Amino acid sequence: MTLWVFGYASLLWNPGFEVAEQQQARLSGYARSFCMYSIHHRGTEEKPGLVLALDEQHDAICDGVALRAAPGTEDSALAYLRERELISSAYLEKMLPLTLQDGRDVTAVAYVIDPHHVQYCHLPLEEQAQIIAQAHGGRGPNTEYLYNTADHLEELGVPDPDLRWLAQRVRALEAA
Repeated sequence: MTLWVFGYASLLWNPGFEVAEQQQARLSGYARSFCMYSIHHRGTEEKPGLVLALDEQHDAICDGVALRAAPGTEDSALAYLRERELISSAYLEKMLPLTLQDGRDVTAVAYVIDPHHVQYCHLPLEEQAQIIAQAHGGRGPNTEYLYNTADHLEELGVPDPDLRWLAQRVRALEAA
């Protein structure tokens, strides 16, 4: 079996499994959004951070990267991803259609937010910046997550104006 995984945030810079092929890809019907409180990786239950999630929206498009697990590692890659991404029940594992940059259509594992989960949120960008600037969790500071994701999207040539604004604003908050 071939295993494709859609990377739209930390999987861009830290897939955590052996990748045999990587291509830019587009997912329709979902937006990349800081719509999930992080109580494990980038925050705590007492002081949650924010992480990106795929938020289902009818007319949305999310550009990211399709990662194909190395042959023979599919089961271990999926087990690793489930341990990492399903640490709480806020993410739902779905098989979703992607269009690769070379025109191929593939089905990929993607982790999307459960809009009925307590960790789901919709906050103004300024409030997101204030939270991200201060939060810290088991995998490190929330700022590192934001900066790495924003930088990797820029390197890929994938525009995300909200992430660009957040990275600039959080840097300004840190400097103040």
